[in-house]
Amino acid sequence: MEFFCYHRDRPGSLTLRQELLEDHWSYMDRYAEELIARGPTLLGEDEIPTGSVHIVDLPDPAAARAFAFGEPGYQAGVYRDVMLRRWRNVLGRSMWEFPGGRSGGSHYLVLGLGTGQAADLSVPRDADELIAYGPLLSDDGDRWLGTAALVRAPDPATARAVLTQERYAGIEVHNWEFGGRR
Repeated sequence: MEFFCYHRDRPGSLTLRQELLEDHWSYMDRYAEELIARGPTLLGEDEIPTGSVHIVDLPDPAAARAFAFGEPGYQAGVYRDVMLRRWRNVLGRSMWEFPGGRSGGSHYLVLGLGTGQAADLSVPRDADELIAYGPLLSDDGDRWLGTAALVRAPDPATARAVLTQERYAGIEVHNWEFGGRR
């Protein structure tokens, strides 16, 4: 089962986050085979971390909760909240298999919170720029709750356009970069 996990930083936690970076990486290294994508969201030109995205393949929701809430930054109070949702890997690959590689262009997390009828369940036309893409689902996988995508795009507006705007209660676009040591 695939899960989307987004730890959002608590204001004022940057120093603590930096102190725990090696602990965070070591923790994630234990899940190297299960990770589909990982990396921080960033704010502004100074690229200040604002959160941490992990898309991971785990046996069940209990294992996903253990993964999300056992993370050292969460345990130490770096994060203000955690979004944990079932997710489906529509592209069928990891970020390390993205044909565009880690460099070149800007990267974004596009997070659409859905309402009503499911939308954007299949791969969009311009899939060449998608690093990861898939629906956010309820724990049982039966209900569509939105869509999460990692996208290479020239700007946030282009990244946002990967989703059908009118089908979402809200769409967030965050600067994102490839994470980890892999």
